[in-house]
Amino acid sequence: MTPSASSGIVSIPSGYPFADTVQRLLSAFASHGLKVFASIDQRAEALAVGLTMPPTTLLIFGNPKAGTQLMVQQPLCALDLPLKALVTESTPGEVMVSFNTAHYIVQRYSLPTELSNNLTRAEHLIASTLAK
Repeated sequence: MTPSASSGIVSIPSGYPFADTVQRLLSAFASHGLKVFASIDQRAEALAVGLTMPPTTLLIFGNPKAGTQLMVQQPLCALDLPLKALVTESTPGEVMVSFNTAHYIVQRYSLPTELSNNLTRAEHLIASTLAK
């Protein structure tokens, strides 16, 4: 994992090609009861308006049962929920998945630390899904 302490973002290299990484994450989320609210192919959206960019997909996902507890505790955390995972391939063959850390979200909204478990499971799932 490559954390950026100042931003609260972690980027994890994927051992899989871009399309496989996106599909593996979608499958892992589904098999663990996480709802995928949206999958945004940002490259396709750029191409639709005549622009180019490397492969980039934003996955918006979560567990309403877990996330609702956080939003009830601190409604403003809905700005960061549902969770998001950004899959990028800025350099051909180098696929990264980036997301806000549970620690960052808990600190940002002064949530009780015991609620961090509602978020850390997703971090572990992403990491295990990307490992070969």
